Amino acid sequence: MTINVEFVRLDAIGDRLLEPLRNHRAFVAIFGAASAVGDFSIIWHAAGLIRSIGSVNRLGQALCLSLVLGVESLVVNQGIKRLFARQRPTLSGDARFGVRTPRTSSFPSGHASSAVCAAMILTMFTGWPFGALWVVLAIVVALSRAVVRIHHISDVLAGLICGAIIGAIALPIASNFS
Repeated sequence: MTINVEFVRLDAIGDRLLEPLRNHRAFVAIFGAASAVGDFSIIWHAAGLIRSIGSVNRLGQALCLSLVLGVESLVVNQGIKRLFARQRPTLSGDARFGVRTPRTSSFPSGHASSAVCAAMILTMFTGWPFGALWVVLAIVVALSRAVVRIHHISDVLAGLICGAIIGAIALPIASNFS
């Protein structure tokens, strides 16, 4: 059995499990919004900038976070995605969601990658209990991409792995801003 067949099975199971979320107004609103604010890592840049209000040290952290996310985006969106060029499950997402039509391929999810990378950096900067907030936000943003049918669940899982690797590489550099 090939890996591709296993991905298809995993994606079909994920799609079936997520379908009930697509039929509830509250989840449509939550995951639709999470997908939108994940575009271009807006939520993570905003979090860094809001945290920086009134603190030069935190402004440095926000700039560091934005730089890391810029590098992450280049690696994932202009590097890894071009290697795989996987088609998305839908061209413009599920009709129940008003999401932007992406220009890149599906594998891996850039939203998931940036979410876990940002959550790792922000957790290092803030510690707990704020770290729990970053982790929850990252999970919601990452999962939103499969819920809105812009990504397969395997794309999201691969994005989480990519983001964790990039985040782990960036943590020692970012620790200089703590």
